[in-house]
Amino acid sequence: MILPENECPEFFIPLLQLVEEDFLAELIHQLETYTQFIQEIPQEKQLYKYAENKWTVKEVVGHSTDTERIKSTVALRIARNDKAPLPSFNEDEFVLATDFNSREMSDLIDEFIAVRKSTIAFAKSLNDEELKRIGTASGKNVSTRALLYFLVGHIRHHENILKERYGV
Repeated sequence: MILPENECPEFFIPLLQLVEEDFLAELIHQLETYTQFIQEIPQEKQLYKYAENKWTVKEVVGHSTDTERIKSTVALRIARNDKAPLPSFNEDEFVLATDFNSREMSDLIDEFIAVRKSTIAFAKSLNDEELKRIGTASGKNVSTRALLYFLVGHIRHHENILKERYGV
């Protein structure tokens, strides 16, 4: 899905291209498909890294939840017409600041499910005007709907990486 240029930063485009037209249907669908995909990863692969300085499978799952939580909060603020510039976050520093690897995969999955359900409830509540509202995040213009499309593309991106580089 490609949105108007003023609605999304350029670095969103590769992820948005992974998304169909109906982001809400895909958010709901991923709640089942992504969690099932992660649940099927063998325990012996959960701490695997495909290269030095890359994340383990558990860290990818934790990162996905952190990103969902942060980007949906940004989307909320923009939907509510918050005019304050919203900061970016450093995903690598977030992963380093916690120990996803010591947690049970089932706990990481449960947390993702809880956060995704919250995102879905929020997305369902938005009207067309709120979806198209534009704010500033990470120094770039972005709409509420671009952030929601991003969340779908972000999960799809990490599923692809887990399949291609982690062999899961």
